[in-house]
Amino acid sequence: MEFSNKTVIITGGGSGIGKEVARQFVARGANVVINGRDANKLAAAAAEIDPSGSHIHVVAGDISRPETARQITKETEARFGGVDILVNNAGVFEPKPFLELSEDDYDRFVDIILKGKFFMAQEAAKAMRTRGGGTIVQTGSMWALQAVGATPSAAYSAANAGVHQLVKNLAIELAPDNIRINAVAPAVVETPVYNTFMTDEQVAATLPTFDAFHPLGRNGQPIDVAEAILFLASDKAAWVTGTVLPVDGGVMAGRH
Repeated sequence: MEFSNKTVIITGGGSGIGKEVARQFVARGANVVINGRDANKLAAAAAEIDPSGSHIHVVAGDISRPETARQITKETEARFGGVDILVNNAGVFEPKPFLELSEDDYDRFVDIILKGKFFMAQEAAKAMRTRGGGTIVQTGSMWALQAVGATPSAAYSAANAGVHQLVKNLAIELAPDNIRINAVAPAVVETPVYNTFMTDEQVAATLPTFDAFHPLGRNGQPIDVAEAILFLASDKAAWVTGTVLPVDGGVMAGRH
């Protein structure tokens, strides 16, 4: 898959899946704009992915605020001339029992995961329409397809279910503008997100216990999800829109 002369926006692009997606797009000829809240993390990721800086640009900001989406789009158009692909990847994950979730917890999940993807997609679609079309890929979640008792995630799952349904609605609405939209729904992927609520020692002890949760016998890696995202963003998926693709090592297929 080649993406020469394509311009890509990636939210949550400073680490994990988003960073790997950015790396793969740049390697395949694209210009990439990465967003996240931590400017230093973004700068470090950009320098690692493209030391020349000619094919990558950083826009720091809180994606839960619609003005951030407008700023990202504005800077993308100014730097690279337009928007062809959006990877709506920003998210947050922290298991917490339903009876312990506060209003602030709820708002955090919904604002970052659902509201952020909603308004970023809106701004990107406006820009894509002026170019004659484009494609959007959302990062959803297996937790929006199936509950997991070991990781209680009611608010997180509800927000991602909204992301999945947004895909279906926008597939219909944006089709006349030649804009496709799909999502991936990953299971356990080994990224730094787990370090946001566990220590390094806890992560090292906990993540291997989920290998057997996946029928293929291992947790996912960022490249596993990145390759699926690039496929959905490419012309090879030109007749695919409105779908949520599990990228989950077989979890949704069933259990041993």
